[in-house]
Amino acid sequence: MTTTAIVTTPRTPAASRLGLNFDVDSLRADLSRLTDHQWKHQRRYGGTGEAATVDWRVLSLRSVGGDRERTDPGGPGLHEFAGTAWLESAPYLKQVLESIPAQLRSARLMALGPGVDSGEHSDYKYGPPWGTARLHVPITTTPGATLHLEGTAHRWQPGTLWFGDFSRSHRVQNEDDVPRVHLVIDTLVSRQLLELFPEQERRLFLDAALVNRWPVELSDAALSAYRLRCAVPASFLDWTEEDGDFQRPGDPRRDVTLDVRDGRLVLAVDDAPTIALVPLGNDEFRFTGWTDERTIRVERIDGQACLALRTRTGPAVRELRVLASDL
Repeated sequence: MTTTAIVTTPRTPAASRLGLNFDVDSLRADLSRLTDHQWKHQRRYGGTGEAATVDWRVLSLRSVGGDRERTDPGGPGLHEFAGTAWLESAPYLKQVLESIPAQLRSARLMALGPGVDSGEHSDYKYGPPWGTARLHVPITTTPGATLHLEGTAHRWQPGTLWFGDFSRSHRVQNEDDVPRVHLVIDTLVSRQLLELFPEQERRLFLDAALVNRWPVELSDAALSAYRLRCAVPASFLDWTEEDGDFQRPGDPRRDVTLDVRDGRLVLAVDDAPTIALVPLGNDEFRFTGWTDERTIRVERIDGQACLALRTRTGPAVRELRVLASDL
């Protein structure tokens, strides 16, 4: 059975200055401790996985599993985000991250070299409708370093905190002869984070954004009630699919199990552990490493177990129920 709630959402600003400021000298002192290492190239857009040929480099402070070699923003999987070894060399940057009132995902230092132009692109599903807020703290910048977001030029100044909706069309360029360095933080949208937005914008974001819930703790005994087996549409497991497309007739099914492993509920696909699940309360779980955009709720109706597969875009919810059996 499929249900869909369609809601018209307001247009939110593409960029907002948030209500925190940071000490520029402390930011740059931490940066100086990290520049004796050759940073990795930023990846090309378009999903090729190839390194960029322009001078656009990245150093990960938080990544999936705390792997300092990973510079991607991450996605659903078995491991949560954690601080990397580089973060231990940057105590003030660590303090900056701890001051953000939201669940953190990746955090990266991104250096845009002289003469670089990224070209026009967008970062699909990295915006408030999918529960993600990408924040920037400029550390070093120059007059020739510009972010063009939906055609509007931005030159954010060191020590400020900015939100940008990078799911919209944008490009970055540096026309000066020194690098521009920003701390780029991906977070889950929370009500506490939205309190940092300008008051006149806050209601727009509350109405349009997917506001994530905070996880709850469940014991192994409680998790054991969710040990199930079923078949789900293959595309539901792919967070990059268009919202709700997994409900199309003819979508192939994959056999999955939910089982307790090392104190977590883990979704296995064809017996291979694939995605750990984060409990949100009321028998609902989101994918580890992702947002409330994609959740599973376990239901029992007259003794019959089923999974409510849900996707969310802002306040809109799409749901597909599939029958399940106990392990």
